[in-house]
Amino acid sequence: MSRKKPVQRILQLDEDDLHALCEAVDAAILDGGGFGWIQPQGRQVLSRYFKGLLLVPERMLFAVRLDGMIVGCAQLVRAPRNNEAQAMCVTLMHLFVAPYARKQGLGTILLHEVENAARSMGYRVLNVDVPETQTAAIDLFRKAGFDQWGTHPHYARIGDQTVSGLFFTKLLDNDRSTTAEAPRMTQADVAPAEPTSSTRSLTLYPAIDLKDGACVRLRRGEMDDATIYSDDPAAQARAWCDAGFKWLHAVDLNGAFAGQSANVPAVRAILEATTVPMQLGGGLRDMKAIASWLEAGVTRVILGSVAVKNPALVREACRAFPGRIVAGIDARSGHVATEGWAEVSDMQATELALRMQEAGVAAIIFTEISRDGMLEGLDLEQTVALANTVTVPVIASGGVGNIEHLAALRKAADHAPGIEGVIVGRALYDGRVSPAEALKVLA
Repeated sequence: MSRKKPVQRILQLDEDDLHALCEAVDAAILDGGGFGWIQPQGRQVLSRYFKGLLLVPERMLFAVRLDGMIVGCAQLVRAPRNNEAQAMCVTLMHLFVAPYARKQGLGTILLHEVENAARSMGYRVLNVDVPETQTAAIDLFRKAGFDQWGTHPHYARIGDQTVSGLFFTKLLDNDRSTTAEAPRMTQADVAPAEPTSSTRSLTLYPAIDLKDGACVRLRRGEMDDATIYSDDPAAQARAWCDAGFKWLHAVDLNGAFAGQSANVPAVRAILEATTVPMQLGGGLRDMKAIASWLEAGVTRVILGSVAVKNPALVREACRAFPGRIVAGIDARSGHVATEGWAEVSDMQATELALRMQEAGVAAIIFTEISRDGMLEGLDLEQTVALANTVTVPVIASGGVGNIEHLAALRKAADHAPGIEGVIVGRALYDGRVSPAEALKVLA
C-alpha cells in the first residue's frame, strides 16, 4: 500500500472513485453493516447519495485508499451553523473499510486521520454511535480512547432482531498524539475549518435568465420588461466561469410561466460549455423533469411554484436526490409568489421556508420581487430574518446594483450565519459590479 496520503477529504468524485466507493459500500452492507442499509443499494442509488452528500455543507466525506483505489470512508457531521451550543462538537458517521481490504490497519489509519482533521478544524468533542453487532468497530473505538457513555436498547431493527446501540465520545483536546502507522494530515490535506461569521466566504451566483433562447434580465419579474444581454447563453456562461465564478444560476423564464422546460437547447449548451456546478429553476413540476435535468448534468434543481402547490413532490424529490433540491421562495412584501411571479399567495415566506426545511431541501433562494432587477439593493431585513429562522443555507437574491450592496450583505451575514451566498444579474451584465471586485468583497 502506498503510504502517501492514504486518507483524503473528498470534495469531488470522478467516475472511477465513485465506482470504487459504491462497490465498497455495497460490500460493507453485505458484510452486515454500513450506512444503515440492510440490502445493497446499487450504483444508481449510491451515486445519488454521494453526489448529494458533497453538496451538504454540514457533512465532510473522507476516503481511505488501497493501491490508489477507495476501499472505505467516513463522514464528519457538524451541527448547523446557528447551533452555537454544539459548535465545538462533531459527529463521526459511517466509518468502514470494505471486507476485501481489511486486516491491513486501514480502519485505524482512517479513524486517526479523521480525528486529526476534526481537531485541526477546531472541534473539541467527537461523538459516534454504533450497533452492538459491529464488534470490530466497537473494539476500534475503544482502542482509540473513546468512552462509552450510554446504550440504546432499541437502536435498530434488522429482520426479526432488535439491535442495541452503543454511544461513544472522545475529547479531542486531551489526545494530541498520533500513531506511527497513521501519519498526521497536514493542513493542506484538509479543507479549512468552518470560518467565523466575520471571515467566511459567501458564494456569488451569476444569474443566467433564459427567455426565448437568450440571456435576459427582467424588472420586477415582468416578462414584458426584459433586457436582452446575450443571444449566446453558452458563451455568456463560459465568460462567467472565466471571470472566476464557481457556480452558475440559470432560470428558464418561459418554463416558469409554461410549467415545463422551454429553453432546453440553451440549458444543454451551457452544460456542454462549462465545468462548474449549475443550479437550474423554472418549470420543474414533476419527478420526471427533475430527474431528467439532474441526470443531464445539472447539479441542483430549484423548485419554486411547486413548493407551494405540491409540497409532497418536494419531499419525494429530496428523498430521491438528497442535497440536490433547492427551494426558490419568491415574495412580494413577504407573501409568496408563484407561476413565474404572476400570482401572489397568502402564505408568508418564513412559513414556506420552514416547510421546505422540513421537506429536506439543501438550500433556500429568497428573492424579494419588488427589488429584482431594480438595482436598489437587497431586502436585507427579510433575508436576515429568514436566514435566522431556518437551519438550511439561504441564498439572497433581488436588487444588487453596486459593490456597496454586496458589502452590506457581507456585513449582514455576520448576524445571520445562515446566509450562504447571493445571486447577481443585471449589475454584472451592466458592468456596475466587476466580477473581481465582487468576489473580493464576498471572500
